[in-house]
Amino acid sequence: MAIEDGIFSSSSCNSSNDESANPFFLHHSDHPGLVLVSKRLNGDNYTSWCRVMRISLSAKNKTGFITGKIKEPSETSNPDDHALWQRCNDMVLSWIINSLEPDLANSVLSCMTPHVVWEDLRERFSLGNAPRIFQVQRDIYRIEQGQMSVAAYYTKLKGLWDELASYTLSVTCTCGNQNDRTKLMQFLMGLNESYSGTRDQILLMNPLPYVRQAYAFVVQEEKQRELASNVVIPPDTAAMVVHVRNNNTSRVRQNNQIFQG
Repeated sequence: MAIEDGIFSSSSCNSSNDESANPFFLHHSDHPGLVLVSKRLNGDNYTSWCRVMRISLSAKNKTGFITGKIKEPSETSNPDDHALWQRCNDMVLSWIINSLEPDLANSVLSCMTPHVVWEDLRERFSLGNAPRIFQVQRDIYRIEQGQMSVAAYYTKLKGLWDELASYTLSVTCTCGNQNDRTKLMQFLMGLNESYSGTRDQILLMNPLPYVRQAYAFVVQEEKQRELASNVVIPPDTAAMVVHVRNNNTSRVRQNNQIFQG
C-alpha cells in the first residue's frame, strides 16, 4: 500500500492478499445503513460511544477517516483513487450518523467528512464528564434488584461500573483489590432481602470472594430455588393423596353419625 503525505493509493493493492489491508476496501456486507454500536450517542455517553466506535472502525480498517490521516486524493490527477476515497468517506460518514440520536444526527448533516464530524462531536462532548460521573455513581448506589433476575441485576450494575471506568482510563491506579471489594459490597447491598442468608454466607468468607465469584454463588442459589419451586407431583401420587383424603373424610362423617346416633 502506498502512502504519500496521508494520501493512500490503490495502485499497490491490486493483489487479492493485500486487498483487505487497503482502507479503501469495502466488504460485500458493508452498507450505508449499517449500525456499528448498540447504544447511540445521546450526549451523555460520549466516552463509551467513542471507544466502541473506534474499535468498530479499526476492525474495518477505517480509523484513518476519523483521525484525518487519510486525505482526499486529487479528483483531477487521480480520479480512480478519488472515487474510491469518496465511496469510503461517504460510507464511514453514514455509519457515524447512524450511531447518533436523531437530534445529534441532524446537527452534523452538513459535514462532508467523518473527520470533521468526529472533531465536532469531540469538542462538544469530550469535556465536562463530571456531571455524568456523578449520575453514574449515584445510580450505582441506588440500584436494587427488585423484580429483576440476579443475572439482569448484575448485568445492569456491571454496565454502570464499566461506564464509570471508561471515564478514568487515563488514571493509573494500583487499588484493584480495593475496587473489587467495593463492587462486591455494592452488588450485595442491592440484592433482595430474600438473599440475606446467601449474602451473610458470602460476607463470612475469608478471604472475601471476587464480585464475579459472589455473583456465580448467588445465581446458583437462584437456580436451586427455581428448581425447588418447579417440583411437580406425579399425577398418580396426587390422585392417591386425594383418594386418601376423601376416605378419611368419609370415615370422620361415619364416626360422627355413630356418635350422634
